[in-house]
Amino acid sequence: MESMQAMVLEAAGQALVQRRVPRPQVAPGKLLIRVLACGVCRTDLHIVDGDLTEPRLPLIPGHEIVGCVEAVGEGVSGFAIGERVGVPWLGHACGQCRFCAMNRENLCDTPGFTGYQLDGGYAEYTQADHRYCFPIPESYDDAHAAPLLCAGLIGYRSWRIAVDQAGEVRRLGLYGFGAAAHIAIQIARHAGQQVYAFARPGDNAGTDFARRLGAVWAGGSDEMPPESLDAALIFAPVGALVPAALRAVRKGGVVVCGGIHMSPIPEFPYDLLWGERVLCSVANLTRQDGEEFMVLAPEVPVETHVRTYPLAQANQALDDLRGGRLEGAAVLIPGVF
Repeated sequence: MESMQAMVLEAAGQALVQRRVPRPQVAPGKLLIRVLACGVCRTDLHIVDGDLTEPRLPLIPGHEIVGCVEAVGEGVSGFAIGERVGVPWLGHACGQCRFCAMNRENLCDTPGFTGYQLDGGYAEYTQADHRYCFPIPESYDDAHAAPLLCAGLIGYRSWRIAVDQAGEVRRLGLYGFGAAAHIAIQIARHAGQQVYAFARPGDNAGTDFARRLGAVWAGGSDEMPPESLDAALIFAPVGALVPAALRAVRKGGVVVCGGIHMSPIPEFPYDLLWGERVLCSVANLTRQDGEEFMVLAPEVPVETHVRTYPLAQANQALDDLRGGRLEGAAVLIPGVF
């Protein structure tokens, strides 16, 4: 059996371990994919650090995968050997539960998530259900395409839900100016919206980055914006940002929590919610989100800012993300150990 290099999580709270493991064998309905690039997402950090408590161990993390189809399994249609594809967080949905029946497969009762229950892209090869893979726009190289697969998709879904629920969004707040926010600001500006960016207090690099991307105002998350907001998206995993964002939005405004994990939300007075303000979360993504966003991204065009690392430096990439030392997104490139 052929083998491959991979970075493996063997226990929560421990560093990833470099291992040579068996290369996946293509199964019916699946694609065997040679990984060209894999983004490092904050969700990966939550899995490695043990904030998300149900990973399948041992696990190869990574769900922002750009790769090349090496083999197609029996029953696969629509993909050819040599084609470049993307593999996102949602790797499987049952298609039968009440949520799937309501066209809400992101809430499936028995899902499979890439890099969580299914081995992901911190490796030279991966296998994925072809029904949950997307063609990658030709205008993106491998590294710059990788963040589109989660930071982009969750940023897009969060933005779209805020717009749908708020009615009219002229002023949008972004709390936590990392990988998702640096894509969401470009979507919002393309839609003609003014963006107000909130970074960690004292994070001058984050506020400068936001201004360079077109924020009309940028400050610390402990500050109030100069104008009331129509909606706010929270990407930082900090529960205290919920009352801060509610305080910043107008009556009828919307606050969307875009992360999969957040620290406890502190008690806050009811008058922050009163006035028909809406507080909601975004969970995962649907294939429709992927199809829509992969068309929209090159139209904007979304430009991702990335720092690349050899696959063997996955722990360093995760630590740089943990420490807030990234501008944009980290991306792993297999082939160098």
